[in-house]
Formats: sequence, C-alpha cells, structure tokens
Amino acid sequence: MKKTHVLTMACISALSALAQLPTALVAQDGKAAVLASIDSHQARYGEVAQQIWDFAELGFMEERSAALLKATLADAGFEVESGVAGMPTAFVASYGSGSPVVGILAEYDALPGITQARVPVRQPVPEMASGHACGHHLFGTGSVAAAIAVKDWMESAGIPGTIRLYGTPAEEGGSGKVFMTREGLFDDVDAVLHWHPGDRNATGVYSTLAILSAKFRFHGISAHAAAAPDRARSALDGVEAMNDMVNLMREHVPQETRIHYVITAGGEAPNVTPDFAEVYYYVRNPDAENVQSIFDRVVKAAEGAALGTGTTMDYEIDGGSYALLPNEALARAMQANLEQVGGVNYDDAETEFANTIRESLGESAPPLSQATEVSRFMVLPGAMPASTDVGDVSWVVPTAGLTTATWVPGTAAHTWQAIAAGGMSIGNKGMIVAAETIAMTAVDALTNPALVQSAREEYLERIGPDFHYVPLQGDIPPPLDYRRKP
Repeated sequence: MKKTHVLTMACISALSALAQLPTALVAQDGKAAVLASIDSHQARYGEVAQQIWDFAELGFMEERSAALLKATLADAGFEVESGVAGMPTAFVASYGSGSPVVGILAEYDALPGITQARVPVRQPVPEMASGHACGHHLFGTGSVAAAIAVKDWMESAGIPGTIRLYGTPAEEGGSGKVFMTREGLFDDVDAVLHWHPGDRNATGVYSTLAILSAKFRFHGISAHAAAAPDRARSALDGVEAMNDMVNLMREHVPQETRIHYVITAGGEAPNVTPDFAEVYYYVRNPDAENVQSIFDRVVKAAEGAALGTGTTMDYEIDGGSYALLPNEALARAMQANLEQVGGVNYDDAETEFANTIRESLGESAPPLSQATEVSRFMVLPGAMPASTDVGDVSWVVPTAGLTTATWVPGTAAHTWQAIAAGGMSIGNKGMIVAAETIAMTAVDALTNPALVQSAREEYLERIGPDFHYVPLQGDIPPPLDYRRKP
C-alpha cells in the first residue's frame, strides 16, 4: 500500500509539473527578455538618473524630474496621467488592460540642506540647496527602467494584464503615496513592487516605523528686547518650552519611539523679541496607534508651552504613514530573482573611488565585497528604524521591496557619501540590479496566478478581518508648500 501511495503521489506531482511547464517557460522567456532590454539600455538609464541627480528637486517641487520620467515612459508607449491625487508632480503611467495589475513605485525627491560633488571626499556644492542623499534619482529611474522592460516584453509576447508605474513625489516627509492611496489609485492592483538605494543587496520580511509629522507655530508680541522686554511675549520661548517638555517626555514613551525636531524659524535678531517661531516635529513608533497617542501628548506640550509663555500656538499636520506591512510570498519571489541577477561588481576606477569613501566611514565599515554579494533572505522580528510612505500602500495591496548596493558598503542614508556614490557609476550599477530584479518579479506576478493568490491570502491574514484603512494624517490636502521656508 505504501509503495502504491508513493507512486500515485509521484504521478500527481509529475502531472502538476507538466501542467505548469508552459507557464514556467513563458516566465523564463520573459525574464530573459527583460534582462536583455535593461542591459541594452543601461547607458541611457544612467544618463536619466544623473540628470535627476543634477536637478536635486525637493518634495512637491520635482517638476523637471517628473517631466523627464514621464517623457521617458511616454516615448516607450505608456499612457501617462499627470497631476493625480491633487499633486502636480505625481503621475501614473499604464500599459495593457485587465488583470493581473502589477504596480511599480518610483520616487524622485531630494533632501534639503545637504550637497556633495561627484568626488569621494567631502566637497559641498554651494550653488545647490539640496542633494540626493537618499538616492531617489536612482529609485525613480530604476523603476521606470523595469516598467519599460516589462511593457516591451508584454507587447511582443502578447501577455495579458497591466503594468503600471506610479510616480510618487515627496517621500521625504510629504507622504505623496498616502494621498495616492487615499484616492484609491491602488485599489485594483494585485501586487506592488518597490526598492530603495542602500549599501547591500537584500530583501526579506521586515517592517518599519509609522510616523506623523507636523509644524508647530507660535505667535507672540515683538518689542525691544532691552528697552521694553515687559511688553514682549517671545514666540521662540514658546518653541523652546515645548521642546523642553517633549525632551522630558522621552523617558516616558515606548522605547522604540523616535521623536525628532528642528527649529525652522526662531527670529532674526537678538534685540528684537520674535513674534513668530516654528518647530517641525516627527513622531515615530512601530505601531500606528502608539504614534497617534504620543503625537497627542506632543500637542499637549505645545499647548502648555503657549499657555506658560503668554503666546498662542497652532499646528499643521503635513505627513504621516503606516509601518510597512511585509509580504513573504512576494518577497521570496523577489529574493530568488535577486540571487539570479547578483550584486554589483566594481571596476578599477570604482574600487579606487569606493576605497576613498570607505576611509571616511571608520574602521567598522564592512568590506567592499559586500556590494558583490546577495544577502540571505532576512526575517526581522522588529521594525527597521526608518519610515516610508510605502507603508500605506502595503496596507491596501500586497507589497514587496528590496535594497541594492548603490552606495559604498557601510554608507548610511542621508549622508554626503550617499550623494557621492549615487552621482557616478557605482550608483548606476546598483540601480540596474534593482531594475532587473523588479522586472523579473513583475514577470512572475504576470505569469503565475498562484503567486498572486498566495500573496493576497497572506495580505488578508496580516491585516485581519476588521482592518479598515484610514490615513494617519487624516483628510488634509497635499502640503504642496511643506518644503518652502516660513
């Protein structure tokens, strides 16, 4: 009986394998096609990425960056819808029709207050006000490269379904994807793929920190600080009192919490009591409900500070996002494709550049060989200490992402070293690894219904039966001027 049972199961397995053979061959041919397409256009995509590096436009002000990516997609045959979800620099580019619908995310905003030349030693660029210290010029271009390769394969092979590129502005604090999610732009999508520049090649199952951000504005009364101080009420005192109370509060919040602030306006001259001051806050925690409750306490601190200093206060929430919801089914498919693509290999000039960068990172920096390797599949029990508006997308559709070695190993995000490596061929090579991996994973999603179904079932299990998506930032309009100085 046992032998008969074994033979029967073997036959069933064989029949199942035969049934899957055409699909497997289609996927194999598709992956070969997208790899060839991206490889043949590497130089062009490198040029696009470096143009956006030069633009270095801040959130909701990425006019030239968005225009370049849209033109690249339109020239490749995509239908492009601009200005979606009330954001002039947001767009959606689509090809095909019907299911499955595979979305790819693209970012392209820079960071204020940090610049760097394309050299491996510290060299700010005075004429620039911002820089791509998080590599979003690579993020946007690599995602566009993947989408175009998949579209060309679908068109030539007659593959049904839809490939959709989402141009998402203002990830750095503006929460562009949240407004797109709130508008229902992901409601019909079966799977979303994304990536991020980094110092290694990796994917896995992990989460991030939920976040709320707001600007607190204090209003007082100006007077001569020496001749008539009794007539004045300092708005800066209100800001400083608020900061003091929030800093005391740090001892009494969950240990995973992160609270950051910068004073964005505090007066112009010491002898003029400032009648206006502003402080910009981020509140983070792995749990969205904790973020909300901690933020409410920050608001109370602001209200108390205003009361105690005889000023008035108002605040404006300008961003917020959920923690990233992982999807192991999609992530493992992505890992398999990443392992097939491999890591980043430096030539002699890149090795020299990287070694110089590495000298600035300290003795604990990992070896350059980390860039050539693909990390083992990660399963992290906690949250990574960062936030992303991809989080909201992941709570409405199965989502997976990866990071690739666009920076020298040991480089942290938001540093001059990240700008430097991202401004030359090291960054471009890491971008191509990401583009190829995402394109191959999109091929899987378009040709393997079982993968899409498995990802969907896992997503439903993770969100639970009672989840209803409500943005942390509420119903605020897109803060299109959040990067403009007060």
